[in-house]
Amino acid sequence: MRNLILSALLIYPIKSLAGINLQTSLLEEKGLQYDRRWMLIDNENTFITQRKYPSLSLLQVSLGKTHLTITHKNDPTQTISFYYEENIGQPIATSVWGTDCHGLEVSKTVSQWFSTFLETETRLIQMPETERRLVDPRYAQGEEVVSFADGYPCLIISQASLDGLNKRLEQPIPMDRFRPNFVFTGGEPHIEDNFDTFFIGDIPFKAVKPCSRCVMVTVDQQTGTKSAEPLKTLAKYRTINKKIMFGQNLIHQGTGTINIGDQLSIREWKA
Repeated sequence: MRNLILSALLIYPIKSLAGINLQTSLLEEKGLQYDRRWMLIDNENTFITQRKYPSLSLLQVSLGKTHLTITHKNDPTQTISFYYEENIGQPIATSVWGTDCHGLEVSKTVSQWFSTFLETETRLIQMPETERRLVDPRYAQGEEVVSFADGYPCLIISQASLDGLNKRLEQPIPMDRFRPNFVFTGGEPHIEDNFDTFFIGDIPFKAVKPCSRCVMVTVDQQTGTKSAEPLKTLAKYRTINKKIMFGQNLIHQGTGTINIGDQLSIREWKA
């Protein structure tokens, strides 16, 4: 019997900025608490990511008791904080990969800070609790909702999958290239491809769709520089239906607390 154990738990409060490693987190309806609840948009209300601005990887987010703080990894004097619930109150229409949604600008001061950093007009928006952005109905089980994440509330990858990739690379890379929420140990590489329904602790999940990968995984999260890898190598053995796949997108039922060390219990495997 495979012993699958949750080994890392991560959130990315501001879409496309650096993530935060946690020991425990509350799983809410839209995903892990604070995960992708904020997002940067340009002057056309289009969301901004590392695909175009790899330097966003240099901005580290931290959670305080009442504030979210952003600090440049290489220059701690570049920093700004704001209250979790802080916003101007005017809804802004935007979309994420074709699904429409709304956000509230945090503040003009915060937007100007990001605009200065990126050298382009930028606003930081927050997703209100009342916003209901639906998961792609082709993969939904009901009417599951998601935050500003690309498409699904959570993403899982096995440590074995990364280890298998790194054996093929001249320079190994860390898991942060793939921005998962859950990492687990145990089993063979890409065992998550075969998950159907399973539990993390006592919370049920369903693996609904492999995660297709883009140039964002070529951004070194510590330097903000791009290279050809790991996409070049992944394309040789992880291309499925002309897309490069790595990890599994998840939907879940219910809410509760998830902890490092929780066991993954597989209820059903894919045929």
